[in-house]
Amino acid sequence: MANGFFNVPTPINEPVKGYAPNSPERIELLKTLKELKQQQRDIPMHIGGQEIRTGRKQNITPPHDHQHVLGQFHEGDASHVAQAIDAALAARPLWAEMPWEHRAAIFLKAADLLAGPYRARINAATMLGQSKNAFQAEIDAACELIDFFRFNVHFMQQIYQQQPESLPGMWNRLEHRPLEGFVFALTPFNFTSIAANLPASVAIMGNVVVWKPANTQIYSAQVLMELFKEAGVPDGVINLVYVDGPTAGEVIFKHRDFAGIHFTGSTGVFQNIWKTIGENISSYKSYPRIVGETGGKDFILAHPSAHAKAVAVGISRGAFEYQGQKCSAASRVYLPSNLADEILGYVKEDLASFRMGDVEDFSNFINAVIDEKSFDKLAKYIDGAKADPNAEIVAGGGYDKSKGYFIEPTVIVTKDPKYVTMCEELFGPVVTVHIYDADKFDEVLELVDTTSPYALTGAIFSQDRYAIDHASKKLVHAAGNFYINDKPTGAVVGQQPFGGARASGTNDKAGSMLNLLRWVSPRAIKETFVPVTDYRYPFLGSEPKEDLNRDKGL
Repeated sequence: MANGFFNVPTPINEPVKGYAPNSPERIELLKTLKELKQQQRDIPMHIGGQEIRTGRKQNITPPHDHQHVLGQFHEGDASHVAQAIDAALAARPLWAEMPWEHRAAIFLKAADLLAGPYRARINAATMLGQSKNAFQAEIDAACELIDFFRFNVHFMQQIYQQQPESLPGMWNRLEHRPLEGFVFALTPFNFTSIAANLPASVAIMGNVVVWKPANTQIYSAQVLMELFKEAGVPDGVINLVYVDGPTAGEVIFKHRDFAGIHFTGSTGVFQNIWKTIGENISSYKSYPRIVGETGGKDFILAHPSAHAKAVAVGISRGAFEYQGQKCSAASRVYLPSNLADEILGYVKEDLASFRMGDVEDFSNFINAVIDEKSFDKLAKYIDGAKADPNAEIVAGGGYDKSKGYFIEPTVIVTKDPKYVTMCEELFGPVVTVHIYDADKFDEVLELVDTTSPYALTGAIFSQDRYAIDHASKKLVHAAGNFYINDKPTGAVVGQQPFGGARASGTNDKAGSMLNLLRWVSPRAIKETFVPVTDYRYPFLGSEPKEDLNRDKGL
């Protein structure tokens, strides 16, 4: 029993390590990469504390070296989803009743483990399994996830501290209960931190989870489960299954105790999930919480007053880091006619200096896209641009999947502001540029706002404060994360809560208190110290007759 009001450590964003030549972190990471590549891991599902091996094995290969096998995962089926639900519901009573400070301690320990002994392992697994360079792995799998754990504990305390006022004679208080049932976490390949945070942020608030990662992220997901176990997450609180999405959905979305979904992935999948939940709504014990971050067609808009070099760096980093596979990556750019040639010149210089290849070569800025399906899709768009008179490829345009799924960073310039690659989400290292008349800034603002159904991230570059203010107002709904004179990527936990609206999701802002509030169900409690013993209110009292006569003037 708690006999104190506890303050958790004040969170501070985890410093990013540099991995400079001969630095201790670089030496350790290279050693870990070598060790992992020499192994072939046998990767089970984790259900209720048990490791489940079905014998139906699927190979895991690095996107940049698809002939090398890192290991095999055991594929599950509908019975394993049902088993995971049962395990979660069995764990729920004890976990939901655990004092919050013990849940906090578990995830604070996870953060410290990740900052120390697990750092090289999670970074190496992310680099190999998801083809991230050392810096991209560090800011994702290590730093951002450490921040998620520490800041979520801080936000949890803030939520519990929010209490109502009480008048004399009573005491009002507010409980933030875990949801009644289990939550489904459906996670993407592109960020190890997101893959971990979607189940962890739900669990930290006292909920139990069935977690299905993307197959292309299973290699690092296994390390995350080992981290959760060592940190002290009880068996059954987070259950990890490897099944295809429709199989999982068929079981989960028909279950009476389905309480919510925490999702990051494609807009189409999320819309189908929402529709399915709606069709089954009468069968659930409670209305499920639906939280999702989906697609984006993120923009960079340069005003005629913009600093040309700053815009170019915003494009080079914002469009091409992690091969453009960030939800926030810039994929459409609007350049004014007075600056376009200069900006594109700088971008071409940057791209000419990019090196592309294996993640173990730290001089490579660009690595592979995630799989063959993504490669083929991007190659098709590039070929289409080569054949279209409305488009011109001014940089890149090459691709090769003989060893790995390598797409050259590609810049397309189009005269058509509604050209297909200006409108559709590509999720790769391809950015499309439209050059507008420098005198028609207002018109291009309308284009930026209406071209895409998405509204995740966007950036305005300008040295004119009136223009910045004007664009901020005109584009108020065009991006959930809006950047001024910076690239549209790189949101930091505790600094820029992340999420967008329109077709980009429910905008519940991962990395903030707002997201955690979605995973609790408040209960207001009023306690009266001295209860009333007569139902009559004062207005029901009768007045003496003499008082009535006096009122009549008698």
